[in-house]
Amino acid sequence: MAATAPSLNARTYAARRAGARPRALRVLAGAALAAMLASCATVQTTSSGAVAAPSETAPLPTRWTFDDSRAPAERDGYRPPRKLAVLLPMTGALATAAGPVRDGLLAGYYGERRSRPELAFYDTTGTSAGTASAYARAISEGADQVVGPLGREEVDALFRSAVQVPVVALNRGSTHAPDNAAAFSLAPEDEGDAAAQYLLRRNARNVLVLSNGEDAARRSVDALTARLAQNGGSVVATLAVVGDQPVDQTAALQNALASGAGVDAVFLAIRGNQARVIAPQLSVAGLAARPRVGSSLLQTGTGKPEEDRILDGIVFPTESWSTGASARSLPPLATVSRELPTARGAAARLFAFGFDAWLLSGYLEHLARSPENAIGGATGMLRIADDGNVLRQPAWATWRDGNVVPQADAGG
Repeated sequence: MAATAPSLNARTYAARRAGARPRALRVLAGAALAAMLASCATVQTTSSGAVAAPSETAPLPTRWTFDDSRAPAERDGYRPPRKLAVLLPMTGALATAAGPVRDGLLAGYYGERRSRPELAFYDTTGTSAGTASAYARAISEGADQVVGPLGREEVDALFRSAVQVPVVALNRGSTHAPDNAAAFSLAPEDEGDAAAQYLLRRNARNVLVLSNGEDAARRSVDALTARLAQNGGSVVATLAVVGDQPVDQTAALQNALASGAGVDAVFLAIRGNQARVIAPQLSVAGLAARPRVGSSLLQTGTGKPEEDRILDGIVFPTESWSTGASARSLPPLATVSRELPTARGAAARLFAFGFDAWLLSGYLEHLARSPENAIGGATGMLRIADDGNVLRQPAWATWRDGNVVPQADAGG
């Protein structure tokens, strides 16, 4: 069953945002709800005139094929498709995650004041078969670009087929993205790589790792290790942190510090509740004054300032939007979360992810022309590598008096 989502005239929406932002967000909430209730919802819009982009002269890599009949790109590289199909698991096991992604994408869509594509949502049901069916239907109904699917198995299913129009998949598959496709995810690998670069910029090359062994932790540590090795650094030791009340690691920390290479910094691939146990041990071992950087796992099990003060000074990657910044047309998190439940708590990260999926769709051709081209989104600075992976440079945050605040000297 298909239904039509409430359509907002671009000019009317812009006026509402300028004069009554909370009301505009309530309108967005209504549109998002309508989209949620339909396996395929369509939004019709009118196009405004586009401005030619004289800077968009770099040859397009042969792995990409775009519809050249579209209006010329705007000066900043914005060149949306004519019809954008969004493939999300609106039913099934991944439906809870799909909601914030959908609403974040709609926030970007309705916040764009220039030309916008026709927008259609297709339910993949969270399965490979559902993805194949949704993709085939989207192509048959005239989509010239696709965003999604969301689940890794769904992405694998799509990547195994012939990708007929440009795709921004919302996960990384088990293999590299095929021609005409990019893979966007909040990948632990990006965090580990970014953490290594953060430390290298501070001349910290000998890094002690504490990991809880979870999949996300292992992937971030592997990426950290690889980037350090490429730049003459190394992981001097890896200590296992197990359970909610891990064993005392003070002696092991002191031994690592006294080793031949010494310890320039500490990387924490552990949860926040585990970090509250480990942080005092780092102080006793003499490591509190060295850079302490973690993955986003640190945010799990935190949120109470009176308990989190022990984490003060530990730095971790986050979404730029969550640090209080606006992201293009997206108001600050505090404003949006008052109106939209899908932008609250842990869901805010997926909401920002959905917003950036919209940005990628509009700037896909611009980004595809060169890995040096980038856009600033809600989750960080975004680029597309030659292999099709979307690379994300996150923002950095820390704890101060138990509260999460932007890291002032993050250095990019």
